[in-house]
Amino acid sequence: MSTLTERTAEAETASGYRPARTLPLRVELVRQLKRRRTLVMFGILAALPFVLVIAFAIGGTPSDRGGQVTLMDTATASGANFAAVNLFVSAGFLLVIPVALFCGDTVASEAGWSSLRYLLAAPVPRARLLWSKLVVGLGLSLAAMILLPVVALAVGTAAYGWGPLRIPTGGSLDSGTATQRLLVVVAYIFLSQLVTAGLAFWLSTKTDAPLGAVGGAVGLTIVGNVLDAVTALGHWRDFLPAHWQFAWADAVQPHPEWSGMIQGTAISITYALVLFALAFRGFARKDVVS
Repeated sequence: MSTLTERTAEAETASGYRPARTLPLRVELVRQLKRRRTLVMFGILAALPFVLVIAFAIGGTPSDRGGQVTLMDTATASGANFAAVNLFVSAGFLLVIPVALFCGDTVASEAGWSSLRYLLAAPVPRARLLWSKLVVGLGLSLAAMILLPVVALAVGTAAYGWGPLRIPTGGSLDSGTATQRLLVVVAYIFLSQLVTAGLAFWLSTKTDAPLGAVGGAVGLTIVGNVLDAVTALGHWRDFLPAHWQFAWADAVQPHPEWSGMIQGTAISITYALVLFALAFRGFARKDVVS
């Protein structure tokens, strides 16, 4: 009986059809790159370093307050410091937005346009559809996080010169070491944002409103930041991804400390895997026709 069923399934499958070859990543990537929201988001991130340079030019060089030097006070020390400051002012909120946008808009927008059913009728397997959209969404998120420090490093070097990374607590890192540490910082920020990506992607499979998925992911991320500020929670805050979002500061020290970043990465990946699994499980049973 099973053999007959297998033969019937083979007969109903078109010759040359390979589920793994449907909706190639390059096709999905081109589709997403052509969208206006992608270009606008990249434009905003690329413009931020120029805005900060203008702000420093108008307001003057940052100065320490009460003898305590912060990372912001060293923004104009070199291009490397300027890039680090751009990451510092963006990691808490601005970099959350492209992650939520690229991962939360991808499926919900197709459902909202009523084009999702036609993609699945191509036929593109549901798991393949989600996989392609998830990989492209994460890829664009990573590209956005790389774009900001690269532009900031170029703009900062042109404005303040190429030099070592001055550390607020004292000492400095030579240019080569500083570049390597900034790469580590970008990688950690990306991993720490996987929770937002997971929330956005899961919500994207649950709603036909892209704004709901994107806004929901950003809102829940903000709630996590608020809960982390509640010191009464004590050690429970260690289980919040937001608690470790600035652990990357330990990487830009003369002697880097990795324990905080390791814990933050482990928590972020764990939450993200659960959310991605929920997205695939729910979408496999979702009615995309009605």
